[in-house]
Amino acid sequence: MPKLRGEAFWRETLRSAHYVVAPMVDQSELAWRLLSRRHGAQLCYTPMLHAQVFLRDANYRRENLYGEACPEDRPLIVQFCANDPEVFVQAALLAQDYCDAIDLNLGCPQMIAKRGHYGAFLQEEWDLLQRMILLANEKLSVPITCKIRVFPEIDKTVKYAQMLEKAGCQLLTVHGRTKEQKGPLAGVASWEHIQAVRKAVSIPVFANGNIQCLSDVEECIRKTGVHGVMSAEGNLHNPALFEGRNPLVWEMAEEYLEIVQKYPCPLSYVRAHLFKLWHHTLQVYQQLREELAKVKTLEGIVDVNRELKLRCQEEIANQKEGEKPKEGLPFFHWICQPYIRPGPKERCKENGASGTEKGVRGKRALEEEEDGNSELLSKNKQKKKLRNPNKSFDPSLKPKYAKCDQCGNPKGNKCVFNMCRGCCKKRAFKETADCPGHGLLFKTKYEKSLSWQSSQRVIQNPEISRRGDIDVGETAVLKEAGDSAV
Repeated sequence: MPKLRGEAFWRETLRSAHYVVAPMVDQSELAWRLLSRRHGAQLCYTPMLHAQVFLRDANYRRENLYGEACPEDRPLIVQFCANDPEVFVQAALLAQDYCDAIDLNLGCPQMIAKRGHYGAFLQEEWDLLQRMILLANEKLSVPITCKIRVFPEIDKTVKYAQMLEKAGCQLLTVHGRTKEQKGPLAGVASWEHIQAVRKAVSIPVFANGNIQCLSDVEECIRKTGVHGVMSAEGNLHNPALFEGRNPLVWEMAEEYLEIVQKYPCPLSYVRAHLFKLWHHTLQVYQQLREELAKVKTLEGIVDVNRELKLRCQEEIANQKEGEKPKEGLPFFHWICQPYIRPGPKERCKENGASGTEKGVRGKRALEEEEDGNSELLSKNKQKKKLRNPNKSFDPSLKPKYAKCDQCGNPKGNKCVFNMCRGCCKKRAFKETADCPGHGLLFKTKYEKSLSWQSSQRVIQNPEISRRGDIDVGETAVLKEAGDSAV
């Protein structure tokens, strides 16, 4: 059967999917995909898989794709990150029989992608991307798709999309943010960029960004003309987003935990999903938040979930008529709803709030210290403070270190080159020098090796000294031997 392309691929293979669950590392696993499909999702992506690891590690393949067959989990697109055409295609060949398309990740903006040289950090390497997509399009029996981030300039973004289409990309997902827009600096995704790409290419386009509820999906399709809309964070906080409803959190949590019983996944995935679902409630019940963080078994997570449900039901029973949600939330905290990511602290201060926006407590909530002084502490630092109440995080109280002349890291106090150990080691090796401060003795060891070689030659051939062929090193050895004999 010939490989379907473009619009035909979207209509027939992907069944004209409009509602799409994004590829999410450690979050779009099989159990979560099944939950999302039950509540309106029409297409799902696997978590991003590392092509190199997938190719060499059978366990990685089994854990992430080759598990139990699940007919409900289709259509499905497998996403890889890669920066080598051969590696990418070889990994895709191993995956193509388990999915409906292979996606190349060109949108990950995280530091790990920068270090590994993949994701959004390949967006300037058009020749490499063309070779990867051309080879995949030629070798694979399923279509190749791409997920990208935009450039600041609309024109460059359009040319980028057209280049990928020409190389053989059959469907393009456009995240309307640049690679610099992430975390607290995420800001608003540009639907203008997405609309321009949609008009400029003939292949199907999915939009990603600014999706918190079903009305956002409908507005995005209307404004940009895309074929479908992808949701990541919105889906994690409300798996029923594509149904257009806001269910009780424990309903979604209990259904998810039931699916996990049938299709197990690492406990860290389950814990992360419950932190997202119960996000607003866990701001109220901090003790249960700590219990959820520490629990070591799936049964323990089920118990914490049950306790959260009971607490919320008690609140509902004691609720007064006409009472409104607190903390500026659109719904009561026990209802699935969007999480609005707080902006930078500076922006919050300008708005007159201390680390939060519109009264909503963010991930790194600010807490009052026992002595009454307000400190901006992350959760990590708060835990350290609990273990050691005398610990200070004031930068002005940190010890000052002299910097390495080469790289700026703290230098060794007794280093003869005024460098850190790494730089010192390179220089000492290059110059065959010693640095007692760092315990580096390249010169001493080299001289000892010369002396040992000379002494070995003398021992093996005693007549060598009589022929007058003794070099300076050998003379020194002999003299030293004579002195010790005296």
